[in-house]
Amino acid sequence: MSESLTLPGLGDAERAAVMIMLLEEDQAAEILSRLAPEELQVLGEKMCALGDIGPQQITDAITGFVDSASQAGISARGRSEKVRTLMTRAVGEVKAENLMERILPLGDSTGPAIEIARWLTPKALIPLIRGEHPQAIALLLVQLDPEVAAEVLHALPIEQQPQVMHRIATLGPVSADALRMLEDLLERRIGECHGRGMLNLGGARQAADIINNAGKAAEKRIMPELGRIDRALARAIEAEMFKFEHLFALDGKAMGALLREVESDILINALKGIPEEQREVFFAAMSSRAADGLRDEIAGRGRLKLAEVVEAQKAIVAIARRLAADGTIQFGVGGGDDEYV
Repeated sequence: MSESLTLPGLGDAERAAVMIMLLEEDQAAEILSRLAPEELQVLGEKMCALGDIGPQQITDAITGFVDSASQAGISARGRSEKVRTLMTRAVGEVKAENLMERILPLGDSTGPAIEIARWLTPKALIPLIRGEHPQAIALLLVQLDPEVAAEVLHALPIEQQPQVMHRIATLGPVSADALRMLEDLLERRIGECHGRGMLNLGGARQAADIINNAGKAAEKRIMPELGRIDRALARAIEAEMFKFEHLFALDGKAMGALLREVESDILINALKGIPEEQREVFFAAMSSRAADGLRDEIAGRGRLKLAEVVEAQKAIVAIARRLAADGTIQFGVGGGDDEYV
């Protein structure tokens, strides 16, 4: 019979091994699947080497976990959505929605000023934080999408940018008082910058983004009806709806202009993720030699993660959007001539 572990305390790796062995197999496997190979090796070695584990070692492992968790804290950001997701997985969407309506009191959410700030463009956000303390700016930036936060950071005075990034990197758990102070600051600055006027939210671009993310079926259902309600608005939204598959409708001249702006590696990754027949519109805009070379590059490219393909396709769409904005190419659903009727 193996001897029970008698060490007075366990290291972090041993505690982690004990915690994993206390879980159900499915739960343990889910956690292990997220670890790097070297982490798996260390954890596996500890699990095999521990021998019999007595009550004191289990207590030590749980206490160590509690101590670490109490120091790290749990962010409140997005809490209601996380709870909604868990509830949905547990009891289904309909029951979860009913539960959430009972759980969340009316108006129980992040302050309205912070919620509004998350919807604003960088151009609208910059006046709200100009001249404010780096800590307040850091607290706002961590609640924005990284792309928006990066543009706001770039607009700050050069000497302030490192101060803000230092505070972001060392922010840690944020108290409710700090969030209330940020809320008060934003309310005051919104009032100063915009008075009682309405903030400029929404628009054709945002509507197009929502429709793009809603899927093709929703687009086919919504856009014709929008065309009947307001044809000019439907055209404006249509012009904003840039999707990778819409590139297939470009004529040879426009496709050639686009491809001249796209780096080879990005194009290879983007085309790797679509069927061969859909690649032909890209090959048709090249010389035979260039097209054959690109085919060979795609065939020789190893397996790609879906995220890499999507990222490359988004990069090409962004270039197409820029070229369309400056008039180099005509780009829109149905080539720009179709109407929704």
